[in-house]
Amino acid sequence: MKDPRRHSVQRSLELYAKAQRIIPGATQLISRRPYIFSDGVAPIYATRGKGSRIWDVDGAQYVDYGMSVSACILGYADDVVDEAVKRRISDGMIFSLNSELELELAELLIRRIPCAEMVRYAKGGSDACGVAVRIARGTTGRDVVLFSGYHGWHDWYIAANLDRRDVLAGHCIPGIEPLGVPKALRGTAFPFPYGDVAALERLLEQHRGQVACIIMEPMRAEWPPAGYLQAVRALASREHVILIFDEVTTGFRFAATGLQEVLGVVPDMAIYAKSMSNGYPMGAVMGKRWAMEPAARMFVSSTYWSDLVGISAAIAALTEIERRDVPGALRAYGERLESGLREVLDEVELPLRIFGPPQQLSLLFEGPDIAGVTNKHWALVAQEMAKRGVLFTTHPKHCAAHTGPDLGITLEAFREALIVTRDAIAANSVDTVLEAKLETPVLHR
Repeated sequence: MKDPRRHSVQRSLELYAKAQRIIPGATQLISRRPYIFSDGVAPIYATRGKGSRIWDVDGAQYVDYGMSVSACILGYADDVVDEAVKRRISDGMIFSLNSELELELAELLIRRIPCAEMVRYAKGGSDACGVAVRIARGTTGRDVVLFSGYHGWHDWYIAANLDRRDVLAGHCIPGIEPLGVPKALRGTAFPFPYGDVAALERLLEQHRGQVACIIMEPMRAEWPPAGYLQAVRALASREHVILIFDEVTTGFRFAATGLQEVLGVVPDMAIYAKSMSNGYPMGAVMGKRWAMEPAARMFVSSTYWSDLVGISAAIAALTEIERRDVPGALRAYGERLESGLREVLDEVELPLRIFGPPQQLSLLFEGPDIAGVTNKHWALVAQEMAKRGVLFTTHPKHCAAHTGPDLGITLEAFREALIVTRDAIAANSVDTVLEAKLETPVLHR
């Protein structure tokens, strides 16, 4: 095994030290904190990206499997999307009047998404979830929200932790303090375990007549259990509760129409962001007319929700996702990646499990002394891959721009990283070999 090419990340570390002094939390997004890839070894700051590659402030190039938290589904700086945005900017991106492009995007989404009959816009996943919950509460005249999965930072969601600090642990953030969330919201949001129909039914019975909506990620790391979403759909209909699918993370990785046709279940409302605009700020809430139309009487409004940069990017990205068959490309590359990772594991033999569909694979160390993504063994794997020019996580997100050469670089880095990890475990020297700082992730889904 050759010596890895170790890049200096000195400039990244200097910038991060400065950020800790002047930005609370040092980053605007938890998923950009240093531990995501390898704290102290992987870069923290980038200067540019193109396709599947990213360049850091120290001048090094990496194959990236973060893709801006899966937002850049076509790859960084996609030529078609960027040109559409440049054309739009030259004519102005926001006016005192409305734009016909708002209707063009709404009609495109209505043609594509099974549940969509009316559409409202947002700028990202969290505010789109907030808009959806506000509309559901306004339409039904009820207050209680039942949820499963990760739905952002807004008060309605974090309020679940007002009763007990660890309620969100299985959905998003373990041990989060609901600081700043009004205590009056206690008892308005309740989680249910994904895949547990009986638990959802108990909550519906306990709060009968009070539940405005069920908002959930229809799919998480693996395909849903057989019949599960159909049962949720039936319960929501029986209790006259609005069913909302949060498709922000899965987006258009599985089909140009989103997940609804793939899963065979149509919700009353759905939420998209991230990949719908290939990383440009844009989000959308859509749904059946009866669920959405009352929003015309609600105070749900923002200057920038209809800015034409995001809308133009979304029209271009959604068009390209279908034209290039991006879901098919993601599946094909994911299958090759999974096959290659498994071949390496067969050779090196570590208790690392690979699971999930090829469009969004997951990796997890198993064993009595190993606890998810915070363990030293994965930190060592990520460290060694970063040294070899690959930014890799336990939930790698590839894009349509990842290529055969990227795959070769990735698998070679993975193989060498596993050998280093295996040998360190065998020699009981993991602490000695590990250069990365260990930090308990704030965001642990």
